[in-house]
Amino acid sequence: MKSWPFSASIIAAVLLTFSVAADQGRNNSPTAINFTSSVPSAGHLVLGMYEDAEWGQYAESIDKKSRRGLQHAIKATEFEGKAMTSQLITGPMDSGYDQILLVGLGNKNDKKSELQWQNIGGDALQKAVKAFKKAPVMAFDVPAKEAAHIAYGAKLGGYYFDKYYTEEKRQKHQDKITLVVPDRKDAKDFYTAELDPVANAIWYTRDMSNEPANVLYPQSFVERWTQHFKGMKNISLRVYDEEDMLAKGMGAIYGVGQGSQRPPRMMIVEYMAGRKGDAPVVLVGKGITFDTGGISIKDPKNMWNMKFDMSGAASTMGTVFALAGRNARVNVVGIAALAENMPSGNAQRPGDVVTSMSGKTIQIRSTDAEGRLVLADGMYYGDTTYDPALIVDLATLTGSASRALGKDYAALFTRHDELTRKFIDMGKFTGDEVWPLPLNDNHFKAIENKVADVMNSGPDAPGASAGAAFVGTFVRETTPWVHLDIAGVAWGDKTNPTKSSPGSTSFGIRLLNGYIQQYFEK
Repeated sequence: MKSWPFSASIIAAVLLTFSVAADQGRNNSPTAINFTSSVPSAGHLVLGMYEDAEWGQYAESIDKKSRRGLQHAIKATEFEGKAMTSQLITGPMDSGYDQILLVGLGNKNDKKSELQWQNIGGDALQKAVKAFKKAPVMAFDVPAKEAAHIAYGAKLGGYYFDKYYTEEKRQKHQDKITLVVPDRKDAKDFYTAELDPVANAIWYTRDMSNEPANVLYPQSFVERWTQHFKGMKNISLRVYDEEDMLAKGMGAIYGVGQGSQRPPRMMIVEYMAGRKGDAPVVLVGKGITFDTGGISIKDPKNMWNMKFDMSGAASTMGTVFALAGRNARVNVVGIAALAENMPSGNAQRPGDVVTSMSGKTIQIRSTDAEGRLVLADGMYYGDTTYDPALIVDLATLTGSASRALGKDYAALFTRHDELTRKFIDMGKFTGDEVWPLPLNDNHFKAIENKVADVMNSGPDAPGASAGAAFVGTFVRETTPWVHLDIAGVAWGDKTNPTKSSPGSTSFGIRLLNGYIQQYFEK
């Protein structure tokens, strides 16, 4: 076992021991957010406008300077200011501006949710990049918290995984976004303390999931998150390698990774900033850094996107990073169960029997049902080691969940019905929406096996529910547990205001950060 607390000298040794993956792309550092009270006097500008000719101080100043030229331009274009609409206009004479992008804020008297302000910010940033490539200063005459959420949305909406583009014209990464707001200090303070750590966590998580599998594999996953956590307070980290797994009887995760030349890892990050003695929340993520299906090989047509099969593990680490970044008063443990599922002469076969850390035996019916195997050892370890107040797993587990719920919801399973409504409500609030699917005794009975205790595939039961039952087999019935099957929502080609390009959605970070903040932080 490799175990260490974080300190400057130990981190240096760790980084010398680890060789960071040699990807050839450009640096994709998170965009910096800057708040100011000074409106630029020339160049381009993004200007937030309410409906019904509601003029804020910035618009009024430009209109006055241009001798009502802004009013005339708005009337001429019939721009109404409806939320998330926009209009590019030539800067009015004497205004000093070349072009102004008007973005709608909706009715000033309507109470908007935090998510709506975030969507306004992301939408405005994306339209600014489209209009100018480099986003100019963005002016919003709104209160401090609303301004902070606009900035948060803009940072998320401005994420572009373009690090491997060699042509500059294709690159959209923004080094900095500047917002002009009336209450610069309060907006900055709230944003810095509460929102920027979450935005950075989402940024790093998207990067992890978007990376190709020749760059991101079990060991390099560990190395990257080790660097991200470097210097953070109340963090300790341990990593189990393949020898540790054999010593601990983790035959389920070891068996998945044994066919790859890149061996499996289990990464455990403890963030203990809550009251001493309080049981932690444990988060466990499926981390299949590439899934060929193993011996039960997949159809090659869509195999390329199996690099996203580690999205649950990435979001698990991202959630811990977000909580630590905003100094949340809570105890949380993140576990990433990492393996690469490859066919080889050493790969496990359909029909093999492995013994999990719990002692339960598993017949391998399909090597392509590997995610539940790595979770079996990760969940049992997390449950029995920490006796958690809540254990949540995130996994791109089944196609059945995505077929049932599409791209709108992650599938939620639990034995504890009182948790369902809380997660649904938090999903609506944060934008990471979930919907319950059934889990009952028949699903657990369906995975029983005539050769071993349970089987990992092939039962006469709905696929998503059978998968959830398998994972739940390795969690004590008394432990509050939620299984999130994120197969349909972890990645996608469609864009939205806070997701600007195809790829990872970082699903789960906003949901779990919000849930833990509401129900566990002291």
